[in-house]
Amino acid sequence: MRISKALNADIEHLGLERGHRTLTITRKGGKIVTIPLAPRTARAVDLCVGEREEGSIFLNHDGTRRLDRHAATRIVKRLARRAGIEKTISPHSLRHSFITAALDAGVALRDVQEAASHADPRTTMRYDRARRSLDRHATYIVATFVAGASR
Repeated sequence: MRISKALNADIEHLGLERGHRTLTITRKGGKIVTIPLAPRTARAVDLCVGEREEGSIFLNHDGTRRLDRHAATRIVKRLARRAGIEKTISPHSLRHSFITAALDAGVALRDVQEAASHADPRTTMRYDRARRSLDRHATYIVATFVAGASR
C-alpha cells in the first residue's frame, strides 16, 4: 500500500474477517477496501499498537502524534543502512519491491493490479521486469496445461 494510506490507518480500522487479520483503508478515488495482513505484518502491527484501543497505528517517536511520511522515510532509510543495503531505499521502494516480487512469484497480473490499487493494468505491467523471460512465455504454460489435461 502507499505510505500515506499506511500512516493514515487507525486502530479502529483493524479487524478480523473469516480468520484473516484485516485493515480497512480508503484508496485513491475514495474506494473503501479491506485488505488482509500477512501473519508477520499483523504481529508487527499488534506490537506497534500495544494496549492502545484507538488512534493512529503509527505514532511518532514520543507517541504524541501520528507518524508523518518524512519520519517514515527516515526510518526506512535507517533500517536499510543497518541491514547493509547501500542503495537509496524509500517507502516507495518497498512498494515497488512488493509489486515486483508478486509478479515474479507468478501472482496473476489482475491480482497484483488490485493489490497495488492501479486503475490500469499497464501501470502494473511496468513493474514486471521478467516479462521478457522466455521461461515464463505462455507457450510453456499452455503446453504444460494441455499435457496435464490429456492424461
